[in-house]
Amino acid sequence: MTRRTVRGLLSALLAAAALTGCSSDADSADAAKPGKSAGAPAAKTAARSGTVGGAGSGCELPVTFDLAEDWKPEAVLPVDPDSELGGFLTQGPVDLVCEIDAKPAGHIGYLRVWQGKGGDASPRAVLEGFVKAEENTSEVTYTRLRTGKQAVTEVTYTFRSPLMDGPRLTHAFALATPDGPVVVHLGGLDTDEHEDMLPAYELARKSVRVG
Repeated sequence: MTRRTVRGLLSALLAAAALTGCSSDADSADAAKPGKSAGAPAAKTAARSGTVGGAGSGCELPVTFDLAEDWKPEAVLPVDPDSELGGFLTQGPVDLVCEIDAKPAGHIGYLRVWQGKGGDASPRAVLEGFVKAEENTSEVTYTRLRTGKQAVTEVTYTFRSPLMDGPRLTHAFALATPDGPVVVHLGGLDTDEHEDMLPAYELARKSVRVG
């Protein structure tokens, strides 16, 4: 794990210690829909600059997807799961394996890729566990989407923190792979920053494929 990642995770860990609350269970219909995210629409299309997931791409993953221009991927190395930091690297049924930094593209935030162990859990169940493990969430909506031949389940929700001026919109999508479920999550400093980064998230979701 890089020094930058450790500093960022430790700061977030201290912030998380101050959070209280619980997640909402609001649901959307389960019918598969065309590939358009719920929540705030992306204002523009992100320029593509390579892919991530394959050998030599910065993060080797069981999926690949397109990267937005100037976003930089970096693998998150595993740590002792019993350590304080190790606990932060796990959210519900998945572990953090890759961070794609938006700062070189002029934004404050990350696309984070999380991976779980093999099993029969559906993408919806994995996302439910992922959201449940994050405190101070509400307005949770799940939607099944299909882009090309790839089906994914997406969740949008609102995250509130006493360290922020207001609530922040959040997006994540999940899909099943032979090596375990994968969750791709977009946060951000605030909702404005999140919405500015949505084109990069949409590019990832629309291009994701197993293998």
